[in-house]
Amino acid sequence: MSHVLVTGGAGFIGSHVADALIARGHDVTILDDLSGGLQENVADRASFVHGSVVDHDLVDKLFAERRFAHVYHLAAYAAEGLSHFVKRFNYTNNVIGSVNLLNAAINTGVRTFVFTSSIAVYGRSRPPMTEEDVPAPADSYGIAKYAVEMELHACRELFGLNYVIFRPHNVFGPRQNIGDRYRNVVGIFMNQLLQGQPMTVFGDGTQTRAFSYIDDVAPIMAEAIDTPASWNQTFNVGADQHCSLLDLASAVACAMGVTPQVQHLDARHEVQHAHSSHAKARRVFGARPQTTLAEGLARMAAWVGEHGARTSAPFDGIEITKNLPASWQRR
Repeated sequence: MSHVLVTGGAGFIGSHVADALIARGHDVTILDDLSGGLQENVADRASFVHGSVVDHDLVDKLFAERRFAHVYHLAAYAAEGLSHFVKRFNYTNNVIGSVNLLNAAINTGVRTFVFTSSIAVYGRSRPPMTEEDVPAPADSYGIAKYAVEMELHACRELFGLNYVIFRPHNVFGPRQNIGDRYRNVVGIFMNQLLQGQPMTVFGDGTQTRAFSYIDDVAPIMAEAIDTPASWNQTFNVGADQHCSLLDLASAVACAMGVTPQVQHLDARHEVQHAHSSHAKARRVFGARPQTTLAEGLARMAAWVGEHGARTSAPFDGIEITKNLPASWQRR
């Protein structure tokens, strides 16, 4: 049994990774400021610390006291489109917060640092993206993620800190914050349908993505610290099959048992097609069946039906208003 820190462990992906680590016999501590996560997502068998990775004094104290063997870093503000307009916030949370963790990890002898990056680092690379592609992120969120990836390479070279980098994409499932209006299109669609609203699509809806069910992602990530072949490597992780946003809207409506209605909004600045190859992950972690989009949506729809619609306030800290999508303007 190893003592493992999971940052962002009260959030969507983080809570599922924490559960998978606990199931594998690890002693888990969760650090989360609850800005996007919920206390109810924290497993009873996990130790919870309320705080932010941006608070370097708290981070240093926590690492010194608990002497973690491994760190899973999932705390982030993961809104690719919005990141253009909240650059200071984005880099403070997603880069400086990560650096605080790296400093503490090196100073206390952490053995493995598992970082949740994103398919956003590939930018407009031609799909399917592979780990051999040279990253060229097209938004501030992707830039931040790639900066931390490069820092991990430097820390490995100078300090010997082992790392594993995962690049998941479009993950959905139970515990997702469906009230977030800026990210997670599956949750946005389901929340709109629960309220009798049309599903809103930026542009013509021909953008393509591969939507990944959480149970096909979190267990692989949890295995990394027990899989030496994965150390100091980068992996795409997620679904192989991709579809357009219009096809997704139809599938979500089917899962929710309603007739699909779509409202088109002005196109925003985003990558048109993004999906990746997972051959490398299969070589290292082994091949395993994937949840179909229809089955994953059905499971999430059942969870959403039990929990109901959610609302959240508009982001209260827009730094740049030029070219901000009209639907994101504070009302």
